[in-house]
Amino acid sequence: MLVAFSVSPSSSGEGGSVHEAVAAAIRVVRESGLPNHTDSMFTTIEGEWDEVMSVVKQACDAVGRYGPRVSLVLKADIRPGYSGELTGKVERLEAALADHDE
Repeated sequence: MLVAFSVSPSSSGEGGSVHEAVAAAIRVVRESGLPNHTDSMFTTIEGEWDEVMSVVKQACDAVGRYGPRVSLVLKADIRPGYSGELTGKVERLEAALADHDE
């Protein structure tokens, strides 16, 4: 299962920045030991349903310490029996692009 999510406090600190709260969430993800990737908009994690959702909840709890309200956006790819898809999906896409360019 892949879950891409974005979590932030509903109110920001000085200058509209939420980077400290987001950093707390990313710290939770990285300490989980699950395969993960963070970009400018989302963090994607891979694992079984219960372990992934537990990490998402812990990340929300971490962000909740920065304000009274938390916003969560989540997208999931639920595909039982598959693993390594965090990189596998991208590798297949790059191969398809390379095949097309030849």
